[in-house]
Amino acid sequence: MLTLVAPTLSFAQAVKPFADTSRLVSIGGSLTEIIYALGEQKRLVARDQTATYPPQVLDLPDVGYMRALAPEGVLSVTPTALLVIAGSGPPEALDVLSHAGIAYQTVPEVFSHQGILAKVRVVGQALGVPEKSETLAAELDAALNAVQARTAALSQRKTILFILSTQGGKIQASGTGTAANGIIELAGARNAVTDYSGYKALTEEAIIAANPDVILMMDRGGDHGGTDADLLAHPAIALTKAGQNRAIIRLDGAYLLGFGPRTASAAGELVDALYGKVP
Repeated sequence: MLTLVAPTLSFAQAVKPFADTSRLVSIGGSLTEIIYALGEQKRLVARDQTATYPPQVLDLPDVGYMRALAPEGVLSVTPTALLVIAGSGPPEALDVLSHAGIAYQTVPEVFSHQGILAKVRVVGQALGVPEKSETLAAELDAALNAVQARTAALSQRKTILFILSTQGGKIQASGTGTAANGIIELAGARNAVTDYSGYKALTEEAIIAANPDVILMMDRGGDHGGTDADLLAHPAIALTKAGQNRAIIRLDGAYLLGFGPRTASAAGELVDALYGKVP
């Protein structure tokens, strides 16, 4: 199993500040949220489709989906600097963009408490505002520690099956190494599926064997996820503890899986839904 390690503080400090951020393009919703949280949004001239918060970001031009970028779309807004979250693509597009004569910085993505702080620090260093980023990192660190403290004394951890989609009756679920796995751990719970990384379609036998206490999904108005009634009617889901107890939690996808400034709040909300108002 691949172990992801968040960049160290020294890594962030080694990032070279952009010479010109007057026309910044941010690829990755969490990076855009961090830029707004730092109060540096005046630099932004465009966003990608995963950047939906805060609401005013929707007024910026959209250069495409982070995993399906076209260099022409990104370059059409004449950026002076590109801040790109790891995992963006396709590789050919990133190769063109990173050799386009425009300042370019990849920001590592690790779905953990420390990974969030690392992203904040790398963004702050790239934008030349390391003091602001340290202040924000300290605030987020305290908020994440407070969520962790709420579940530290739990003797029994609930198991969660994160379902990405149910298209065609196939349950596409999260294993390890994903944002879903990360938020489950931050909320003091356990992933019901740990024998693979990423997202895969589960057999009915695997779903029954996982036997989650709770099903977690993105709230996308039924798109790709179906209704709760549809999910509970699935023959394998119906045999699990989650199915029998109708235990389904849905939260906004960017909020739940963003791993940015709002993650402590999302993890805290998930704790409330799983365990009630534990101290």
